[in-house]
Amino acid sequence: MTTDTYTLTNPDAQEAAVKLYRFLCSLKGNGILSGQQECPRDKTKGRELSYIKEVSGQLPAILGLDYIENDFEGVNERAQDWHNKGGIVSICWHWGIPPFGVGYPSSQESVDMTELLTPGTALHQGLLDNLDRAAGALAVLRDAKIPVLWRPLHEFDGAWFWWGKGGAEAFQKLWRLMYERFTNFHKLNHLIWVLGYSHEMHEGWYPGDTYVDCIGGDAYTEGIHEELYHWIAKRTDKQMPICHHENGPLPEPGLLALKHVDWCWFLTWHTIHIHEQNSADYVRYVYNHPYVITLERLKERFTDS
Repeated sequence: MTTDTYTLTNPDAQEAAVKLYRFLCSLKGNGILSGQQECPRDKTKGRELSYIKEVSGQLPAILGLDYIENDFEGVNERAQDWHNKGGIVSICWHWGIPPFGVGYPSSQESVDMTELLTPGTALHQGLLDNLDRAAGALAVLRDAKIPVLWRPLHEFDGAWFWWGKGGAEAFQKLWRLMYERFTNFHKLNHLIWVLGYSHEMHEGWYPGDTYVDCIGGDAYTEGIHEELYHWIAKRTDKQMPICHHENGPLPEPGLLALKHVDWCWFLTWHTIHIHEQNSADYVRYVYNHPYVITLERLKERFTDS
């Protein structure tokens, strides 16, 4: 393992991505970025953001988006709008099984991972076609010089999505294939690669230091998830930001600082998770805590970084 200090894996990364990554790395022990995942717009019409604003007077620093349902154009439009507001963009992808699967139910189905990862097969070509379509969408943001926290193949070790059902070795091959195709073939030099474990803490899935920029885990129970934080930190000796890439209840900011549980950001999931797993008073408390970086505080701190 490498011990290089806080460098992106892509040596040709865009200046905007390098600047953002350096800022993320500077936050260890100095605050946590607030984040909110949006529900697909046809279901809530962005209600998550308006709710947070209503109850706290604040907005999150990070907006989480999802290429689910192959909503590439819509997600890109909202990503550009959020970037223009001074925010940070995170994108995941509930990727339906290649070549024709679409949406959340398909992402939970099964596929022959051996055939999928074997060059020359029809399924492998379908995989590449899917990747190239997503890369084309991401290229729009690259050309606009918008850095993206790219969080693909999330919760892989939970094995409830197709990309994890084939086991650790197949997942590692898939992650590296995506990384190589996006980085070397499509030149998506604006991506910051975020590897997102589930809460189950299964070992043996790490794809390697040369393919990961940020590492994280999710948990939908209450607490600051100290054990999960320290377990994730031990997956690599490389210095990189550690993120709470999905959560339900918001972590208690004062306790994070007290316990030195240095999550770089939290990203609360949509619908019931922000609306029902957190009271309005608690959202107000967290979003106005001095340890929490909101959109307005981000504008102040990131501009000067």
